[in-house]
Amino acid sequence: MYRRKKRRKTRTFAVGHFALGYILSRLTAQATKTKLNIPLILTLSVIPDIDILIPYVEHRGPFHSIITATLIFVPILAVYSKSALPYLAALTQHSLISDFIAGGQVQLLWPLTSQPFGIEMSIKSSTNITLEWLVFIAAAMVMMKNRDVLTILQPHNSNLILAIPTLTVLLPTFLAFPLEVPTALIPPHLIFLALFVTSLLIDIKKIATKS
Repeated sequence: MYRRKKRRKTRTFAVGHFALGYILSRLTAQATKTKLNIPLILTLSVIPDIDILIPYVEHRGPFHSIITATLIFVPILAVYSKSALPYLAALTQHSLISDFIAGGQVQLLWPLTSQPFGIEMSIKSSTNITLEWLVFIAAAMVMMKNRDVLTILQPHNSNLILAIPTLTVLLPTFLAFPLEVPTALIPPHLIFLALFVTSLLIDIKKIATKS
């Protein structure tokens, strides 16, 4: 029971992870002249939070370690070189920036140490809600400018990966009782949820039509 309460206390909201992961990966892609797989970027931006669903694994523990993330990416970087950097940026921002700032501390240097690091700003504070909105608006503007929204809504097999953040982060957020997301952050969460579900339905329809 104590463990469950602790996990709730240290959760953060998906909208900031999606938005910041997208922005940083887009900037990294521009610097490295790399083409992005947007669904993969958005999925990587929240994938550390999958530890919430794994029994006996501490939230904001090993899955949130930048050492773990780096080790995973070593062979990927060896194969894809600078093309993998935007994806590494999307993954590591989750712990290095978002979780470091708000919602509780994070074990950034596991397994070297289990010492948690972070500012511990309340995730329901007006400051954090404002920051999440600002990052969301910035990401929305960049997505519209680069026509990435239209890309997500085009049939493509890679869009199916959006089922991961949809089923593990977004839907559980709205199915929780009582609702943990502040009223002010419901609109951006619903926008991401609608975008992901629409993309998935388009791909599922395409697959059904072929079969």
